[in-house]
Amino acid sequence: MEETKRYIQSFLSQKKIDISLDKVALFEDFASNEKNVNAVKIIRENQKMIMQNWILKNRIDDILTQTVSIPNGTVNKKYLAKIDFNTLGWNDIISFEIKGLENTGLEFNKNDELIGVPEISGDLKIKLLFRVQDEAEDSVLNEKIITLIVNPDPKSLWKNLENDKNDPFSKPDNEAVAAKFLDKNIVIASKRGRSHANVGSFREDDFAFKNFKEIGWSVLAVSDGAGSAKLSRKGSNLACNSVIQYFEENLKAENLKEFDQVLVDHHNKVSEETSKKISHFVYQNLSKAAHFAHQKIEEFAIENKTDLKNFHATLIFALVKKYDFGYAVLTFGIGDCPIGLLNKDLTEIKLMNWLDVGDFGGGTRFITMPEIFQNDKFSTRFGFKLVDDFSYLMLMTDGIYDPKFVVEANLEKVEKWNEFLEDLKGKNEDGIKVDFDPENPEIANQLSTWMDFWSPGNHDDRTLAIIY
Repeated sequence: MEETKRYIQSFLSQKKIDISLDKVALFEDFASNEKNVNAVKIIRENQKMIMQNWILKNRIDDILTQTVSIPNGTVNKKYLAKIDFNTLGWNDIISFEIKGLENTGLEFNKNDELIGVPEISGDLKIKLLFRVQDEAEDSVLNEKIITLIVNPDPKSLWKNLENDKNDPFSKPDNEAVAAKFLDKNIVIASKRGRSHANVGSFREDDFAFKNFKEIGWSVLAVSDGAGSAKLSRKGSNLACNSVIQYFEENLKAENLKEFDQVLVDHHNKVSEETSKKISHFVYQNLSKAAHFAHQKIEEFAIENKTDLKNFHATLIFALVKKYDFGYAVLTFGIGDCPIGLLNKDLTEIKLMNWLDVGDFGGGTRFITMPEIFQNDKFSTRFGFKLVDDFSYLMLMTDGIYDPKFVVEANLEKVEKWNEFLEDLKGKNEDGIKVDFDPENPEIANQLSTWMDFWSPGNHDDRTLAIIY
């Protein structure tokens, strides 16, 4: 009763009507009138309802206008993002459903996670249809739009244009081969880089190998043509094949008997004398092979009336023989392509060459540069290792080294090589696996497929040769 009187009095006051002393009794009677009491009750209930409706409407609007940020996705790349209702303060949402994920490759799971592999790019408009506490069960669901930005697959942005097959120095964009190498196996893949495919230019890397069964030696060469040299694709090809040609013509059994005996003596007892003889043999034979490659490229340049610098290419090669007591590994390297020898139990790495990079090398050098043969450091370009056995001997171009090892210092760390092996064996973003089972007939194709890995900023040709 008192509340009714106060309400009516306040209402009259708002209308500038005051109750004078001589009207008090009249007002008391008016305020106690049943009809007026019920009217006030109805008004107050309606006011309460209006207030509740406003609070509800305002709460829904807060949710609708609230910013919800979720990570961007990428087409063909696994995606996972949680829409955490508790963190967002949406504890009063009592029912909801997600729409707009059809044909996107994504789904919303029971853990409130947006998960899947996006199949389309663009701004995906995800609809959150919801009802909050105190809304009628039969009310229309509210609709909030959450935007998920899905970027295109970076690979799809690169063109894959054919090279000029009529070019006199044209060669396949991709090559892969598997074979025997001594009593071990070899797999090599060489692939045109995306930067070259994007403009329809050529693969500049190259490789060559040969087993000389009659004398028990095998040779493997890898070369990376310089991107700035317009005929480097031919330079790398000539460099590798010239090395093979040199050893075909000069690696004779009668010339190797003395070296074989020196290695036997060195194995039995390492001495200064055997070490000197080995160094002499390595230098004499491998330096001549390197110089032969230089000469062949120079002759070709003269024949074609063009500058030698147009054929700039790096060159690394390994000459290997299996003895009863182990393997002799002889190497040469010029440029920025590493040669790595991993021991049998993967606990040690021997980098068989130094790279022409950074302060030490003073920048990349090429087999086409005459001055390298007169340089004081030329004698340090040769490597030798006599080992009981090994697990992997790898030669690679910088298209592999740059994305997988990043800096030269990592080439000296066995843990980095083990990570690289794990990557090859399937521990990578794409799950692409190279199976090093000697009986695996698909290993060349597997290695070629693995080479399609994505690495931002690394789109050069890729060549990797593995003896295992």
